[in-house]
Amino acid sequence: MKMHRLIVLPFAVAVLASLPPRAQAQSPAYSEASPTPAAGSATPSLPYPNRTYTRPTEKTKLRNYFVDAFGPYPLVGAAAVAGLNQAQSTPPEWGQGASGYGKRFVSNIAIATVATTTRYALAEAFREDTIYYRCECKGFFPRLSHALVSSVTARSGDDGHRVFSFPALVAPYAGTMTAVYGWYPGRYGWKDGFRMGNYVMLGYVGQNVALEFLYGPHSLLSRLHLHPGHDSQSSDPQSHQ
Repeated sequence: MKMHRLIVLPFAVAVLASLPPRAQAQSPAYSEASPTPAAGSATPSLPYPNRTYTRPTEKTKLRNYFVDAFGPYPLVGAAAVAGLNQAQSTPPEWGQGASGYGKRFVSNIAIATVATTTRYALAEAFREDTIYYRCECKGFFPRLSHALVSSVTARSGDDGHRVFSFPALVAPYAGTMTAVYGWYPGRYGWKDGFRMGNYVMLGYVGQNVALEFLYGPHSLLSRLHLHPGHDSQSSDPQSHQ
């Protein structure tokens, strides 16, 4: 796929986030009336309430931040992307061999760290919960829709109603723009940062899809990636504490 075809990705996901779910695709968990936002609230709630939602503690959010920013998943992802960058010689100024690969790997780690830090910091400022929670619905397409929508939405309030998330949308581009103006060759500009940010957003989407369909107590993803606080369907009520 050409790189410019991914420019529309974040906007397509944002459109999906604004669409109500089909009635026949809803599970019994969504048959209950959604919580009504407090009077005067400027942020509208979006579909997919979670009746088992428990707002994570600051300790849980901090632990999840360190896993998302410095855990095995970003390391493996950075290594894989660095390999693709090496094969494409991007940027060519960094050369080949171990030195070139090392620069690309460290760059990708830094991009992921800035993006994750931005997402968690802004979510804290906006009082949002950007942790991924698996869908309580049934069926492939409702669950896929949930994973896509979750890429640009977050939980808000004690009831966990879903809202459009500015932190989730901005974070991927914060990482790549920092790279473009921080350590990439001078010929790179904001257009390159935006294009690269689309790939980071695509990585978030892929991560959510993997968490939705592949995550489990015995899966490779659960061993390498997130702790049970990310799984809203855990049977242990203390998993969110």
